[in-house]
Amino acid sequence: MKLESPYLIKPNQKVRLARIPTAPHGVTEDQKVAQSELDNHRARMAALQEVLYAEQKHAVLVILQGMDTAGKDGTIGHIFSGINPQGCSVAQFKVPTPIEARHDFLWRVHQVVPPRGMMVIFNRSHYEDVLSPRVHRVITEKENQRRLEEINSFEEILVRNGILILKFLLHISLAEQGRRLADRLHDPDKHWKLSDADFRERNFWDGYIRAYEDILENTSAKHAPWFVIPSDFKWYRNLAISQLLVDAMSTLKMKYPKATFDPASVSLD
Repeated sequence: MKLESPYLIKPNQKVRLARIPTAPHGVTEDQKVAQSELDNHRARMAALQEVLYAEQKHAVLVILQGMDTAGKDGTIGHIFSGINPQGCSVAQFKVPTPIEARHDFLWRVHQVVPPRGMMVIFNRSHYEDVLSPRVHRVITEKENQRRLEEINSFEEILVRNGILILKFLLHISLAEQGRRLADRLHDPDKHWKLSDADFRERNFWDGYIRAYEDILENTSAKHAPWFVIPSDFKWYRNLAISQLLVDAMSTLKMKYPKATFDPASVSLD
């Protein structure tokens, strides 16, 4: 898969997230134009997903990662609302259960990768196992590196079996996270979204940034690329990701399968 994008992290590229903007330069907010473009992207995605579902030769795995409040839920709601739910599902990965913890860390992930014909969105993913455990020193640097290598091998296996993988880091600033947390604090209807961890983990921001830089540098590959999406503007985030999804799915060159009989031979008279 070959995609051109200013947000693409090339293989083995040195990454410093502080140097990557969290808001696009020179972009002003025009909600009407943005909504029109997003509607167009959603319509094209829906058409591509229908062929994907019918042909059943490929699958699509979308990985969303980001700091708390980065907008993973919002991305799913705004971009994938036009997709036929028969052909799309969402998986989340939280703290491993006791049985999951007794397996290798990718065991629970492999169970929910998309079968051919389907799209699956990972709202957080196997990359969580090289984030919090590393930041809080639950695993050693050597173990962390081993996990990154296993992730590369795992994703290569998926791609060889017809799965298109697109990985998005929703890149927000510390200040924007603060504003979003404040909005939730002041809106009783959003209190359900809050947890102690949101504020506790904010204290480890720099550690998470370093962990993400390591992930981007070591696991962005031609067959499974990472894109760092400026996400301080939610509308821009949605446009950028939906455009990349359309472009990537278009490279699959999918076709509707031929009918199993001759439709011309059927008469309803």
